[in-house]
Amino acid sequence: MFKRNRRLRETRNIRDLVRETVLTSADFIFPIFVVEGENIKEEISSMPGNYHFSIDRLHEIISEVEEVGVRGIMLFGLPDHKDEVGCGAYDNGGVVQKAIKKVRELSKDLFIITDVCMCQYTSHGHCGVLEGSKVDNDKSLKYIAEIALSHALAGADMIAPSDMMDGRVYAIRKILDENNFKHISIMAYSAKYSSAFYGPFREAADSAPQFGDRKTYQMDPANIREAMREIECDIEEGADIIMVKPALSYLDVVRWARDRHDVPVAAYSVSGEFAMVKSAAKLGLIDERAVAMEMHVSMKRAGADMIITYYALDLCRWIRG
Repeated sequence: MFKRNRRLRETRNIRDLVRETVLTSADFIFPIFVVEGENIKEEISSMPGNYHFSIDRLHEIISEVEEVGVRGIMLFGLPDHKDEVGCGAYDNGGVVQKAIKKVRELSKDLFIITDVCMCQYTSHGHCGVLEGSKVDNDKSLKYIAEIALSHALAGADMIAPSDMMDGRVYAIRKILDENNFKHISIMAYSAKYSSAFYGPFREAADSAPQFGDRKTYQMDPANIREAMREIECDIEEGADIIMVKPALSYLDVVRWARDRHDVPVAAYSVSGEFAMVKSAAKLGLIDERAVAMEMHVSMKRAGADMIITYYALDLCRWIRG
């Protein structure tokens, strides 16, 4: 006698009842790009449906985020001024710091996560300060910690360092604790790969390096055991949540992270993943909704507890029907 597994696929009702992985609005974090200036809402050409917002128009996107049921946002800032050490990143009057305060005025419940890095703020586009032509890891830690503190002072709920400097989680945890922010959590970009999937984001954040690349601090896409070491270090230093970035081509890394560690795992579905689906859908080659849903189910099935995604608003609408 053979097994009739198709019995549990016979109707939509039974398929819904036995479904093992379910997406909900509580799974998603939506990235928002904030710029200096007034009355700005400009679509990012490489990421259709995503925009640069000036602070005076943040209410438009925050209202939409809350209406669809997304619980958390991640803020990225684009300053007017850049310099060698990214002063605007830790300026208490900087674009992200002002955006945090504005979002908090608009919403008491929305969970505010801030990306902590220097690449958008440095004239050279690297994620730390330079010593000659090289990024100086230890000198960068002081600046990264100051950025995190400025975000906490502005009212952020969670700090998400994306620079990939060794020791940055420890430096952030230390400065937060010393300034009575023990309650502020850290989501570490622990396994952040030097990926070709970041292209559209670098336009969105104006953060492409002016020379060289980021392979001395972001991870080699060929390595997974190294990712586990990075994750272990971040947890030891005080990370509350660890992240794998990108998501779609790194589902095996998400799975390893989930199986080996008992902390929450985030997956970042990056700009290149989003843009590929948008482009293929525009050409009529795929069903955008079906493909996007399947992609994000795969991330959760692999073990992600939360997904940072540019599709967050659409996904919530599709889930709601």
